[in-house]
Amino acid sequence: MLGAGAALAACGGSGGGNANGEISDKSVTLRFTWWGSDARHKRTQQVIDAFTKAHPTITIKGEFKDWNGYWDALATTVAANDAPDIIQMDEMYLASYAERGALLDLKTADKHLTTADFDAKALATGAIDGKQYGVPTGLTAYSFVANTDLLDKYKVARPDDATWTWDDLKTIAARISQASGGKVTGTQSMGFDIGGVNIWARQHGAALYSPEGKVAIPPDVLASFWQYQVDLAKDGAAPPASVTVERATAALDQSGTATNSSAFGTWWNTQLTSLAAASGQKLTLLKLPGESATPGSYYKPSMFWSISSRSKQPAEAALFVDFLANSQEAADIMLTDRGVPANTRIRAGVLPKLTETDKTAAAYLDSIKVGEAPRVTPNGASDVEAILKRYTEDVLFARKTPADAAAGFIKELQAAIDAA
Repeated sequence: MLGAGAALAACGGSGGGNANGEISDKSVTLRFTWWGSDARHKRTQQVIDAFTKAHPTITIKGEFKDWNGYWDALATTVAANDAPDIIQMDEMYLASYAERGALLDLKTADKHLTTADFDAKALATGAIDGKQYGVPTGLTAYSFVANTDLLDKYKVARPDDATWTWDDLKTIAARISQASGGKVTGTQSMGFDIGGVNIWARQHGAALYSPEGKVAIPPDVLASFWQYQVDLAKDGAAPPASVTVERATAALDQSGTATNSSAFGTWWNTQLTSLAAASGQKLTLLKLPGESATPGSYYKPSMFWSISSRSKQPAEAALFVDFLANSQEAADIMLTDRGVPANTRIRAGVLPKLTETDKTAAAYLDSIKVGEAPRVTPNGASDVEAILKRYTEDVLFARKTPADAAAGFIKELQAAIDAA
């Protein structure tokens, strides 16, 4: 995707119409692109049909792909000045497109697109330098998933997640590992998704990125994150490196949580439903350790609705995004397919229609205290999780010390940003 950078740069700036102009009374065709499963495609087509029934002069042409093919196709169309009008966007790639002028500032479309029912911290996840490039479809938050059946089996009390600390987790996890004779480890290791690093940095009064988009996490803070993972494995509270790495590269249903071989694990709250289905045991969400001292929790967008800056029909595109984001009819079709709705009014409206685990995930969002949104992943940093995974493996296998890994990670990530 980033290989199209030079071409993307050439297409910066708006080449379309007035986003706050009048809706045309003539026939208009909009292209709408998204990634996802067959189930998502069917739900999305139902939403399109509902919109076009209410707006018969507007035709929506869907263009959908799987995740792997989506970004190459999007980069190609954007570079050729042939981007779809409405784009399903991911946080990792938002800045890559926005900072090259490929996305519309949605604040310029406020006549047709309202965001009044969105929490300001949720909207901030799609903002860069004061411009709104994406409206979040849904929200997630980092959590610990606990297997309460395993806790009961090994006679370990559920921790008080309003006050527990990272030291408490280490102690409880080691107790579970010991009580099970090694059949179950207390917790899974972290370090394979950027959520854990973000939380750790924020709880230490820092951030992964500065507002200007530079790598800002202090080396000693990052080193302490990896040292904690080393200590968990050394104490038997987490699996050995070989098991951890094998699970980290496997599907969700092969994880320690899903296979009931770890009592605790870090996950995004909306993954609870899939984990519970795979596990077959009682799982619950716990707030993160360490939050009572310096809260690090934040909203992560599941994905965004964005509009191409080159759209020739931005007003109509904004009207459709407004329907996606604010219509109860659309929400009743999509439910949590694109995350627990970020729109607070819509979230309350769909809640009675959700499964018990989805209700739990939605309630979790309302139960935590979140800080300001982290800086959107900078242009050039879209591969941050692949970089993180390599350094985590090096640390767990003792190929690098936590301090050396921190220095290397920061240098490599900053170089990727500088080269973009």
